[in-house]
Amino acid sequence: MANVSILGSGSYGAALAVLLQKNGHRVLLRSSTREKAERLKKERRIPSLPEVTLPPEIEVTNDLRLSCAGKAPDLIVLAASSVHIRSLARAMAPYVREGQIVVNVAKGIEESTLKTLSQQIEEELPQARVAVLSGPSHAEEVGRGIPTTCVTGSQSRRTAETVQNIFMCDSFRVYTNPDVLGIEIGGALKNVIALAAGIADGLGYGDNTKAALITRGMAEITRLAVAMGARTETLYGLAGIGDLVVTCASMHSRNRRAGILIGRGATAAEAMREVNMVVEGVYAAKAGLALARRYNTAMPIIENINAVLFEGKSPAACLNELMLRDRCVENASLNWGE
Repeated sequence: MANVSILGSGSYGAALAVLLQKNGHRVLLRSSTREKAERLKKERRIPSLPEVTLPPEIEVTNDLRLSCAGKAPDLIVLAASSVHIRSLARAMAPYVREGQIVVNVAKGIEESTLKTLSQQIEEELPQARVAVLSGPSHAEEVGRGIPTTCVTGSQSRRTAETVQNIFMCDSFRVYTNPDVLGIEIGGALKNVIALAAGIADGLGYGDNTKAALITRGMAEITRLAVAMGARTETLYGLAGIGDLVVTCASMHSRNRRAGILIGRGATAAEAMREVNMVVEGVYAAKAGLALARRYNTAMPIIENINAVLFEGKSPAACLNELMLRDRCVENASLNWGE
């Protein structure tokens, strides 16, 4: 049995709390405000997870010190939105002990620095052992115990295996992978491709279009990740193609739902208000384009999504532009043998 603190009581934080409590661990769930914590203590429910009830064994608090140090947690899970990860890690710093395992489950890239979330955490919490957990894992299904498979990454095999052992059960299978960078780039940028897939749905396009966006989007993400130093194999795994497929295809995906609204004529701001949850792809789009330029990597889908989100370009015009690009080979590493 492990002591686990989860910082972030949104959909995914709550779903993981239920999972870990069922695994036999002591779970402390922290809400960002006292009001949210009190409401959750009383109601034991998350509005975005109507089929999930928090068991009474899960303790709820707003106390950051208690969450990080009060019961000597074996694991601290960061389940906040990506834009708040750095500030949360900075606030945690006085309470985190040397060697503390901190697991990030958010997905994103910091726009101002182009750093991954684990890089931000390592800067703010140099005393911690940092890991990531990623893959196709919608909160709506994790919270209900629907079979799910993820991957955990860390610079340390021992840290990754500790995370694996704590999370793994008959409904939640966890693999380990040392390629933290590949895991994080795949997790962040698949949200931008999911916006594109949603836009195609909103425009009334079909399965052929979505399959093309998923496949070529994976090619873009892989090119960039490898240029940054990640491994191709990681992008062909759960944190890459696995997460991309589920995010582009599922109505649980807030990025796909926002894309559908944009394809039907909504602005990005209107779509985010309608979805009423953080749409990570909107925040990752600019960072993805900046990284593409830094590493001289062609990413036409990412580029066109930025044009739709921030330059007022017509979604239909962007899809048309992608179809009319200059002819090229599918994979430059293959040759004809002539």
